[in-house]
Amino acid sequence: MTARTSTFARTTGETSVSATLTLDGTGAADVRTGIGFLDHMLTALARHARLDLALEATGDLEVDDHHTAEDAAIVLGQALDAAFGDRSGIARFGSAYAPLDESLARAVIDLSGRAHASVDLGLRREMLGQLACENVGHFFITLAANARCAIHLDVLRGDNDHHRAEAAFKAFALALRQAVAIDGGAGVPSTKGVL
Repeated sequence: MTARTSTFARTTGETSVSATLTLDGTGAADVRTGIGFLDHMLTALARHARLDLALEATGDLEVDDHHTAEDAAIVLGQALDAAFGDRSGIARFGSAYAPLDESLARAVIDLSGRAHASVDLGLRREMLGQLACENVGHFFITLAANARCAIHLDVLRGDNDHHRAEAAFKAFALALRQAVAIDGGAGVPSTKGVL
């Protein structure tokens, strides 16, 4: 099997982001965005999806966290899309639940080649560390657009916003791990013959 690895970089007037990932990894992560909570979430994503991820971002954090979080999602999404290749032999679909103490999240994904995101995290705080809660959902919407996949992500219950967000990232990671798995099928898993 060909290594499913990719590297992608993006530099704008607001940010500079680079990522290298391997889908068939061990869960190793080296993430440095300047936003501690986002680093924590992306490290959890890599660990539970069992992909190896090196992601570094510098951005205009003196403005706020939006550009850095959004561009990290763009770069990670495009790196995932490149690593998927033509998506031959993958399971394509993945679904998972992940609890974190009192919180429970559900993720359902389709590596369809078509972008869609329905995200309902129910976060109530304004910030999680240096990451605005509104940018947690925006991260997944941006990731879906750039990875060309459908993401349905809901937090079903939970009182603590840190737990709610982390359960969401972990559920997504577990669903992604299922969807990218090589399932022994021949060709692309679609009646159209392409994804």
